[in-house]
Amino acid sequence: MTVADSVPRNGSVSRETSGCHIIAVINQKGGVGKTTTAVNLAADLASRNYRTLLIDLDPQGNAATSLGADRYQEGKTTSYDLLFNKPDKLETIRHEKSGLDLLIGNVGLIRADLDLLNLGEKRDTALRDALLPHTGRYDFIIIDSPPSLGILTLNILISSKSVVIPIQGEYLALEGLSMLLETLGEITTTHNPSLEVLGCLVTMTDLRTNLAQQVVADVRTHLGDRVFSTIIPRTVRLSECPSHGQTIFEYDRWGAGARSYVALTDEVLDRISLPRKAEQKKEATA
Repeated sequence: MTVADSVPRNGSVSRETSGCHIIAVINQKGGVGKTTTAVNLAADLASRNYRTLLIDLDPQGNAATSLGADRYQEGKTTSYDLLFNKPDKLETIRHEKSGLDLLIGNVGLIRADLDLLNLGEKRDTALRDALLPHTGRYDFIIIDSPPSLGILTLNILISSKSVVIPIQGEYLALEGLSMLLETLGEITTTHNPSLEVLGCLVTMTDLRTNLAQQVVADVRTHLGDRVFSTIIPRTVRLSECPSHGQTIFEYDRWGAGARSYVALTDEVLDRISLPRKAEQKKEATA
């Protein structure tokens, strides 16, 4: 089976313009720009007046750090609480600049796979069932997934409508991608037939080098239009902004990194046929 053959093909991505669209940002390989993508995609969606929730389901809790939030805030619901305590009300953290809601994750998620095993028949659908009462509050839920293919990740994929897969612009990227796409294909067959690959996103790439250009060309050859047109560049600013607790839009609003994530948001909205609200507002006031 080739990489392209293993991409789920269940028709087009959902064209519904109402309801909550749950997008998992996923790759079982770490260090590919997964959290950076989840945080900045979610922040840009929220800044365009989409009601957006970012759920950090990575035990490292880096999404909170990237937004300048304390992952151990007292009285706030954590993503572990969502899974196992199923609160009626989500006490999220609000990112004031964008209006983004954050459900924090932390090291407590390390035991999530084991605790899910103890749920018996409900172990695969615990996240889907826990999210259901809260989806009416949001247009988008973006999930920052752990760098693994365990039971927690299975829960994420069963709960999601689509996935965004960050791929670092290097030759080894396609090796891990094949396994992930085969797993997605199995899940569409057994658990979630509506799950779609919204797109693969080439990240951390310096297109000034011939090597990077060849890698991008190879990825596009294998996956065609399943690859986003947007390429996330390797920039110092994107690497620095999490240490300042800021999104790239706060830290370097007009830089290459910010422009690339704006372009990604545009592509995401186009692929699910939702309006680009920022553009509509601009036209209305012109």
